[in-house]
Amino acid sequence: MPGSRWWLPWAAILAGLLVGLPTGPASAQTSSAQDILGVWAEDDGQLKFEVHEVDKTYEARIIHSARVMEADGRTFRADTLNPDPALRGRNLRGTVILSGLRWDQEGRYWEGGSLYDGSSGRTYSAYVSLVNGHRELRGYLGIPLLGQPIILRRAR
Repeated sequence: MPGSRWWLPWAAILAGLLVGLPTGPASAQTSSAQDILGVWAEDDGQLKFEVHEVDKTYEARIIHSARVMEADGRTFRADTLNPDPALRGRNLRGTVILSGLRWDQEGRYWEGGSLYDGSSGRTYSAYVSLVNGHRELRGYLGIPLLGQPIILRRAR
């Protein structure tokens, strides 16, 4: 029927749901720039890396990743899927997988980084935030909300 506003209640419900969703960095809890330094591991133990500061940005080098290991579980594979042919022969051990992260004091998260996936040869945009007491690394193409989160805990 012309002029009907049957959709208004549904729009209000949808808006309420969207407002309550965590949207990444904006939902981050308190943290400081140096809190990202150290050794971190993915919740499932598949990935372990060390974060350090380089020229006022943060980067991480791979220590272990089940996704880039040979069948013996101890030897790192070569970076054969790297888009740069000159790097395809390098060993993935110690490779920088996270780079260019900058601390956002206002939002209290690390943003503007790049995440390299040695198992696919792809590079994603990345940010790190504090969510429910743990770090969340999110790699994404285009829209952060659609990115894949990786839950991180300090490694022992």
